[in-house]
Amino acid sequence: MFTTEQRSTGQHSEFDLQVAAEELAEIVMHMQRKFLHNLSEELGHGNVSFPQYFLLGCLEKQEVITMSGIASKMGHTTAAATGLVDRLEKLGYVQRSHALDDRRKVMVKITQKGSGLVAEIRRDMVNKIMTLLREYLTAEEGRAWLQIYRKIADCSDKLPKKQ
Repeated sequence: MFTTEQRSTGQHSEFDLQVAAEELAEIVMHMQRKFLHNLSEELGHGNVSFPQYFLLGCLEKQEVITMSGIASKMGHTTAAATGLVDRLEKLGYVQRSHALDDRRKVMVKITQKGSGLVAEIRRDMVNKIMTLLREYLTAEEGRAWLQIYRKIADCSDKLPKKQ
């Protein structure tokens, strides 16, 4: 890919960047397919879709979220968010209530059953990643992977959105 000199000076030819970006795009797609396939199998046991699982993960981190907050986090309309919450509520993974100060405001929180599902799937993901780290990467490579992913995660929100 790049020589140490190119990385340290930040000088890359457009060709080098193009080749690297194409290879990384393939690697990312391959990894996503593998992880999402495994995740899909796990989600299938809980009868939830990936967007529903993502929502449960968000709810796990916050005590309650409003329907408009859910729509914003998910990048959906309020109507679409309502559909996600309806299904999760029927499965017993979330609970809806009205805000005390404004009955029009619908609040959603995760149930113990929903938290259990998130914990189970997360534990499976962590175990798979630990296997990768333990069996296929050196300690140094594992630290580098984490450092690079942190950096990518930090700047990914700054990427221009497709219009």
